[in-house]
Amino acid sequence: MKRLGISIYPEHTSYEENIRYMDLASKYGFKRIFTCLLSVKKSKEEIIKEFKDIIEYGNKLGMETILDVSPRVFDELNISYKDLSFFNETGAAGIRLDMSYSGNEESLMTFNPHDLKIEVNMSTGARYIDNVMQYKPNMENIIGCHNFYPHRYSGLSLEHFMKTSKQFKSLGLKTAAFVNSESAEIGPWPVDEGLCTLEAHRELPIDVQAKHLFATELIDDVIIANAFASEEELKRLAEVNPELLRMKVQLNKDIPDLERKIALEEFHFNRGDVSPYLIRSTQSRVKYKGHEFKVFNPKDIKRGDILVDSSLYAHYAGELQIALKDMENSGKTNVIGRIDEEELFLLDMMQPWQKFELYEK
Repeated sequence: MKRLGISIYPEHTSYEENIRYMDLASKYGFKRIFTCLLSVKKSKEEIIKEFKDIIEYGNKLGMETILDVSPRVFDELNISYKDLSFFNETGAAGIRLDMSYSGNEESLMTFNPHDLKIEVNMSTGARYIDNVMQYKPNMENIIGCHNFYPHRYSGLSLEHFMKTSKQFKSLGLKTAAFVNSESAEIGPWPVDEGLCTLEAHRELPIDVQAKHLFATELIDDVIIANAFASEEELKRLAEVNPELLRMKVQLNKDIPDLERKIALEEFHFNRGDVSPYLIRSTQSRVKYKGHEFKVFNPKDIKRGDILVDSSLYAHYAGELQIALKDMENSGKTNVIGRIDEEELFLLDMMQPWQKFELYEK
């Protein structure tokens, strides 16, 4: 099951602010909380006092909390990887290891008697997860999560993200990555030029970031890295369907009702015999066989244009297509609208037989 999450930073925010934010996120179905001990310079007792009530409140809402830690945090708090009872005392569901041990320590931690999840860093690459796996961890208690990057231009490339994420998914592990809220300003560190995993996401709307992560089919949980996201952003994220790619479109105002209905109301899937030029959704030509699809806008085609073939194309009449490249129009195809400019890159994620929907912004 795919889930949404938020982040809270109690050392920078009040208890009341965090409770309000958790209530709001829970209202929209969020199930995960990320919080960070890397930037906290306090004693064990102070951490328990600051974090426990908030984490337990989240537990009551059905939201599980993962604490971001590292070997340095273990050393500073005088905690052994062999005894994770301190983290259990906070009420957390698990810990995220921002930095690694040798692999054996991570494996041993997965057998902790509290059944705390051990979330390992997906962004480092270098066969790290393979090293952990050779020490035979408890697979029920090991999960993965990428980093986020507060410094502009320091986020992951898509190539590295895909490579490292595939390493984890090939092992059947649950995965997570971060998106950036445009309205939030609070993170664990003084630098905040947007908190996201992928550098390409830094300036994108939050729902488009999430659509992309889910469309890779490599990420299970999407977490907002900074606090506090607006209610509108939480709502937009909640409306993202992790299993179905829904793309925003702008349809031309003067198109016939049936062409509009085909675009917005029909359930689409990309044909399995894929073309480098077109995404082809062919069921409408079957459903509306015999209807006369007239020529009304046969202009030259640009990448991202939404097309419906006219009856001049015989048995192709009524087929919906999305252009993957610029093309010359034969004069038989109508351009009825376009994919939203911010979502054009999602076309690159379209796989054979992939299901999708179009909706007007």
